[in-house]
Formats: sequence, structure tokens, C-alpha cells
Amino acid sequence: QVQLVESGGGLVQTGGSLRLSCAASGRTFNGYTMGWFRQAPGKEREFVSAIGWGGSNTAYADSVKGRLSISRDNAKNTVYLQMNRLKPEDTAVYYCAAGLTVTFRMKSIMSYNYWGQGTQVTVSS
Repeated sequence: QVQLVESGGGLVQTGGSLRLSCAASGRTFNGYTMGWFRQAPGKEREFVSAIGWGGSNTAYADSVKGRLSISRDNAKNTVYLQMNRLKPEDTAVYYCAAGLTVTFRMKSIMSYNYWGQGTQVTVSS
């Protein structure tokens, strides 16, 4: 079992920045791909970004490319999502997820077995 706890959400103005963190505990973090998803009110949960175990394989949704950056520190069992130039449409609950998956399936919600409780990100216009 892997427990995931997100932090770093909040209220920010358009163009501002936030850094989300996701701390993992429980069974070993080794080998897990980590992903970030988000869900806005009335919408389905959607893929945002993912990073493979080694950190060299990353993926982003087209809507966030060039603005968001994912990274991980395996020694700290933590994954980060640096969010820059935020827009009102980025407003959502952001969820951290972990799964043993391969690179070409990193964007699939079905590839992740463990989920955090989510952290709210609100971008005001």
C-alpha cells in the first residue's frame, strides 16, 4: 500500500505560480511512475503530467506544456509540480497518483493504483 499526501495548493492570481508536492509513504516508492491529475467542478478527472521512476521520462497535457514542470526526489519519496503562468482554467482539485506502469501508458488514469486526497488550486482572473 502506498499513501500519498498532496500539499501546496491555494488561491493565486492569473499569471502567478504555485508548487505542489506529493509525499509518498508506506511500501517502497521504488519503480513507481508518479502522475498528477486534476478535476474541475462538473468535469471528469484529467491527466496533467507524469514522471517515470528515473525522472528522465516525463509527459504533459497539451494545455499545460511550457507552464508546468514535474520533478521527483526519490530520496525523499516526493514528487513536485511547479506551476507557472497559471490561468483561471487551471482551477481544479489536483490529485497525485502512483502506479507501476510503462512510459506509453503514463497518461492513462487506469495506469495508477494509488491516489491522494487532492489539493485545491484556484486561479482568480
